[in-house]
Amino acid sequence: MTVEVRTDDPDLRFAPGAALLTEPAARGPLTVEAARWHSGTLLLTLVLPDGTVVADREAADELRSTQLLVPVEDLPELDDPDSFYDHQLVGLAAVLPDGTPLGEVTAVRHEGTELLVVRRPQGPELLVPFVTAIVPTVDLAAGRLVVDPPEGLLDL
Repeated sequence: MTVEVRTDDPDLRFAPGAALLTEPAARGPLTVEAARWHSGTLLLTLVLPDGTVVADREAADELRSTQLLVPVEDLPELDDPDSFYDHQLVGLAAVLPDGTPLGEVTAVRHEGTELLVVRRPQGPELLVPFVTAIVPTVDLAAGRLVVDPPEGLLDL
């Protein structure tokens, strides 16, 4: 099966024997049996929790759109204080610079630019570009981040 890679070290993350959690959780955990690159695309052979090898297109289709996740305890510490794992950001309160509540971060989307998905108490979800100019402060200990939106961002 093919994998859209979102890690800086795919050879480590997808090494044979690596255990991967899944989202949705009911589809895993999965174990990597084999990995190889073909024309810039990572191809994996995975083993289901019951020991069945995902060996054909039909079995792979059942895993379509499944996120493969590394257990949190297996993640290395980040050297850059301005870098965060998605799971660290999800659940944070989003506030404006004056402290006014904006909502809660419910997801991080990776679409060229990282986007924080903020669920507001009323109104549609807000997509906030995760760049220092717009999100100048991330305080994990306080459970919040500050969003300093450019004009019009909150109106979308």
